[in-house]
Amino acid sequence: MAYPMQLGFQDATSPIMEELLHFHDHTLMIVFLISSLVLYVISLMLTTKLTHTSTMDAQEVETIWTILPAIILILIALPSLRILYMMDEINNPSLTVKAMGHQWYWSYEYTDYEDLSFDSYMIPTSELKPGELRLLEVDNRVVLPMEMTIRMLVSSEDVLHSWAVPSLGLKTDAIPGRLNQTTLMSTRPGLYYGQ
Repeated sequence: MAYPMQLGFQDATSPIMEELLHFHDHTLMIVFLISSLVLYVISLMLTTKLTHTSTMDAQEVETIWTILPAIILILIALPSLRILYMMDEINNPSLTVKAMGHQWYWSYEYTDYEDLSFDSYMIPTSELKPGELRLLEVDNRVVLPMEMTIRMLVSSEDVLHSWAVPSLGLKTDAIPGRLNQTTLMSTRPGLYYGQ
């Protein structure tokens, strides 16, 4: 769960979120190295005299600054594509839950069971108990098993919504007339707030 003044991501609860955190660190390190190199080159340009005039005609330098960015982009693209395909993969889900977005609330339906559905309304600020979080607490929470593959079907009744649980690495758009699908699996028990 997030806490006040938090600078980083929430703790990962699913394998997908762990992969996203590793990819974030990987990409951030590449950006840091590129920024350091550019700062070093700029400081050299400002502090030294240019005495080697034939550098401007060097084919090797042009080849390097053409190929090096392509290699860097490949180093970023390959892990990104792997995670993209992992997020889209559905492996024989054990449970299917349908989430329907409404103007001020969500409706949930456990489709594997007959007549098991409920509405989830946000608790007004005036009715919050001590320790409950404003704009995150609801009257009916979705209860899901851990270490099981769960398929979420997300749609909307009226306007565009977004069904998101940051600690699981999920964010799926709820669009009227369209049924979007995502998969989740929690590796540890807990209370995870959506937004």
